[in-house]
Amino acid sequence: MTHRIGLVVPSSNVTVENEIPALLSRHPSGGFTFHASRMRMHTVSPEQLAAMNAQRERCVTEVADVAPDAILYACLVALMAGGPGEHRRVEALIGEQLATRGSRALVRSSAGALVEALRASGWTRIAVVTPYVRPLAEMVMDYLRAEGFDVVDWCALEVADNAEVGCIPGGRVLEAARSLDLSAADCLIVSACVQMPSLSIVERAESEFGIPVLSAATAGVFSLLRGLGLPPVIPGAGRLLAARPPTIS
Repeated sequence: MTHRIGLVVPSSNVTVENEIPALLSRHPSGGFTFHASRMRMHTVSPEQLAAMNAQRERCVTEVADVAPDAILYACLVALMAGGPGEHRRVEALIGEQLATRGSRALVRSSAGALVEALRASGWTRIAVVTPYVRPLAEMVMDYLRAEGFDVVDWCALEVADNAEVGCIPGGRVLEAARSLDLSAADCLIVSACVQMPSLSIVERAESEFGIPVLSAATAGVFSLLRGLGLPPVIPGAGRLLAARPPTIS
């Protein structure tokens, strides 16, 4: 069976349409196709994020035309900057919009997927690497705390240009992770952003730091697979997507 995945992404994002298909291409069920619509956004700022979110209904309508099995609203900070619980509100609104068209597509967001993956894995003490400027990064940490997680340490790479975020090398992300105190962490979120590339470093980071490592991309795929009733198992993508259920380190 082929599953159609709709992606709603920022216009400057170059990573979601690479990493999500790359991960799902390794799933044993095989067939996935990907269909994206874009919301205009270049600078990661509260003003541009709000303007981008205002384009949501148009993008959902466009993606709905392909009759997707699932839609992923793929901008984590855009929802977390909206305050506690925003991912639930937006996912519900998208579901209502789809229902008016007779669609029962699964609705997920990158923000909600990260929360879901952490909860399902039992990881409550988290360390986080973000690319955002510090005020936005603090909003992300506050959001995660409001969801019941203990943020034991975090860092912000202070990159405001979303195109530049998509070019951040893995070495810089790992260097940032090395600056964190991971002694009390259950896991490391090595990229709390769907635009900052992560797939090349998830398993390297797990090997180096000795704790589970996930990213917005691996969490998004985990959530999509669970929601579609498929085993959330993909080789080479870290303990979140490993064959055995993840356990707290």
